[in-house]
Amino acid sequence: MEPVTHFLTGACLARTGFNRKAAYATLAMTLAAETPDLDTLWSIRGPVAAFQHHRGITHTFLALPVEALVVLAFILLVHRWRLRRLQSKPLSGGSQLAAAPVRWGLLYAFILIALLSHILLDWTNNYGVRPFFPFNPQWYEGSFVFIFEPVMFLVLLLAMVAPALFGLVNTEIGARSSPFRGRGWAAFALIVVLCLWGWRWVQHDNAVQLAMNATYGMPGSPPAQVLRVTANPYPTNPYRWHTVVDTPGFYQIARIDTLHSTVETDPEKDLINKPVHSPAVEAADRSWLGRVYLDWSSWPLVSDVGPIRPEDAPPNASDWTAVSYRDLRFQYATFLSGPSSNPPLSAMVYVDSSGRNVRMQFGRNVQK
Repeated sequence: MEPVTHFLTGACLARTGFNRKAAYATLAMTLAAETPDLDTLWSIRGPVAAFQHHRGITHTFLALPVEALVVLAFILLVHRWRLRRLQSKPLSGGSQLAAAPVRWGLLYAFILIALLSHILLDWTNNYGVRPFFPFNPQWYEGSFVFIFEPVMFLVLLLAMVAPALFGLVNTEIGARSSPFRGRGWAAFALIVVLCLWGWRWVQHDNAVQLAMNATYGMPGSPPAQVLRVTANPYPTNPYRWHTVVDTPGFYQIARIDTLHSTVETDPEKDLINKPVHSPAVEAADRSWLGRVYLDWSSWPLVSDVGPIRPEDAPPNASDWTAVSYRDLRFQYATFLSGPSSNPPLSAMVYVDSSGRNVRMQFGRNVQK
């Protein structure tokens, strides 16, 4: 999921009652819920390095205890800073440092729960996670929630904002303020999220069944054998799905409406013949980008695009052959993403006439 949803999830988890058990629970769980995405720092080394390590070791069960220690160490620094500040400028009225007791062991356990929520949320979309890496390199994806789900986002945001608004009302009327506001709102939001997931899970299975039972191929030709199907979510609408069907000779894309049990597909536009593996493709597959991409993608479309010379290429690049890498799970447009002709996570490897990989890039970002 995108970062803000992770932050909101961690904050809501803390407000369900964890913040009553240990000081700094809300801060710690909010930060921990997004901590695994520190792997984005690999982008410093270029787009291929960033892609290779995205949802890598920081998104594994093996790394979570270490990440929890990092978050706990940061909270300890905050605690010590607050102690020094309190000692240098004593607060009037004998105010205590926190409303809940400081319990470091309990806080560590709460941080682990927030870290687990990150892996769970990332699993729900179609990019996937490898929680058992390096012992098991397999990718797992639920594929029933879009990477940004507006309904989920708004419910979690409401759970954070509503207690503050009602707190202002209570202040105006002179009501007593509670140090632990929003428990009911947070629990309500998380229950709504779970219900939304269950609803989408059922519709995802319905979409897969509709796709499996539909007929594919050119009009007048025998129906093609369906080998496997993937169904991928659209944001907001739980009844709309992008499906890809694998047959012995081609892939076919379809748009499915599970509410009306309809399958919309056009063989002239949605049928993609499986590309031939040319020498350029074989050379590109041996590149760093090719190996990383094929290790991740369960629905790769690798195509020999032919002689293409990028605008910023050197003068001697006239003999370059471009090999494109796309994942069919992401080859569809939504109001939150670009056109299907330029889907996310598309990459390119350029091979020269001697079969040497001379350039790798994601979108316009070239690996140096």
